[in-house]
Amino acid sequence: MSAATLPPAGGRELSRPPSDGISNLRFSNHSDLLLVSSWDRTLRLYDAGANALKGEFAHADPVLDCCFHDDSSGFSAGADGRVRRFVFASGKEDILGRHDSPVRCVEYSYAAGQVITGSWDKTLKCWDPRGSGGPDRALVGTYPLPERVYSLSLVGYRLVVATAGRHVNVYDLRNMSQPEQRRESSLKYQTRCVRCYPNGTGYALSSIEGRVAMEFFDLSEAAQAKKYAFKCHRKSEAGRDTVYPVNAIAFHPIYGTFATGGCDGYVNVWDGNNKKRLYQYSKYPTSIAALSFSRDGRLLAIASSYTFEEGDTPHEPDAIFVRNVNEVEVKPKPKALPAPPH
Repeated sequence: MSAATLPPAGGRELSRPPSDGISNLRFSNHSDLLLVSSWDRTLRLYDAGANALKGEFAHADPVLDCCFHDDSSGFSAGADGRVRRFVFASGKEDILGRHDSPVRCVEYSYAAGQVITGSWDKTLKCWDPRGSGGPDRALVGTYPLPERVYSLSLVGYRLVVATAGRHVNVYDLRNMSQPEQRRESSLKYQTRCVRCYPNGTGYALSSIEGRVAMEFFDLSEAAQAKKYAFKCHRKSEAGRDTVYPVNAIAFHPIYGTFATGGCDGYVNVWDGNNKKRLYQYSKYPTSIAALSFSRDGRLLAIASSYTFEEGDTPHEPDAIFVRNVNEVEVKPKPKALPAPPH
């Protein structure tokens, strides 16, 4: 299906997209700038509102993740094990340091003023970006993990790390010597994505088997009684169930509702508190690899990018769609009150 035949409901397609799989995309916390990492060995900066490519930063190897520092610079996670910072206007590149294997995840903590990276070398590293000037001079600490890092997420000083083997470690960035909590995913299959709730009370975690778990940090019995998991990104045809990986989760910054993206090419919006699906967008050309809401929740960036779940087969070109979000799609619906007695 070409972009021309995709219903306008799909959103604006950004021009000059990456030429290979999109590993992540993120909106800035300050503007409608969008940072995109790709297997085509580039980090790209777009102005999503103006549909303009503002910068392209070449790497020697695939780029597995990216995040903003501020609107003038950002960080990339390289398959070559290096953690890089780029100054967008000048293209200046610093290497903060390296891991022994590909760096899968990078996050910048505004609360701690640190860059956090997770790698397939089974470690987490924290970096002070002001300390660059030589490899590893910026390194604050290295913390061992039970397995390879697949996904990580921050809210305030809290860091959630999901690894292979269904491990989930929760840290306080102010005391990284030990995890605050060591958990096991409540889903039976491999973790694909973890994202913290904007209100800081817990996290959503998705798996390769069409499920999302809603978890809470508070270990009290009352709080743990609220946790649940639900099925999504599945289809049933002629009595056969097809189950798709849930690759992406993105929370709406205003309403706390969230979008999920799967290998079925669909984006769904959920109200986790009321356990309801609010909206399903029309199908995208291929797997949804990544999702990000803009800082005010008015825009949703969607990476339609084959994730090789069925091997190296012909597939639709990689594309980034930016859609205007209507309130009706993301705002929790008030619970219906019982009818007054007559």
